[in-house]
Amino acid sequence: MNDKLLLDTCALIWIAESDPGMAKAAREALESAALAGSPLHVSLITAWELGLLEASGRVPMSRPANVAFSTFVNLPGVRLQELTGDILVNSSLLPQPFHPDPADRILIATARALDLTIVTRDRLILDYAEAGHVRALAC
Repeated sequence: MNDKLLLDTCALIWIAESDPGMAKAAREALESAALAGSPLHVSLITAWELGLLEASGRVPMSRPANVAFSTFVNLPGVRLQELTGDILVNSSLLPQPFHPDPADRILIATARALDLTIVTRDRLILDYAEAGHVRALAC
C-alpha cells in the first residue's frame, strides 16, 4: 500500500472525532504512514464539504466545521493540498465512468495528480478505484 494518503471528508471527520468505527486496514495504513513520516494530505475542497455537512446537519461534529478543519490541518504531519488549475480542469476530464459529485471528482483528480491513495468510505470512489482509475482504501 502506498503510504501517501489523501483523506476524504469522512476519513478526516472520523480521525478528528476519534471515531472507533474506521476499518482496520485504513487504521493500519494511517499508522504506517505516520511511522514512515508520510504526511496525511487534505484537499481544500474538504473545507467546503465540511461546511455543507454542518449546514445540512447530516453529520454531527463536536466543533464547528471551520474550527474542526483549521485544527486538523494544523496538526503535525498533515499537509494541506491546494487546488490548482490543472487539478480542477482534470477533475472535469476523468476517465469514464465519471463520478457525478464535483467535490469527489476534485479529490480523485488530486489523488491522480499527486500519486495519492484516497482514504474513503464513498462507494462510488471505491468503485472508481476498482475500475483502475485511482487508488482508494475503504475506511
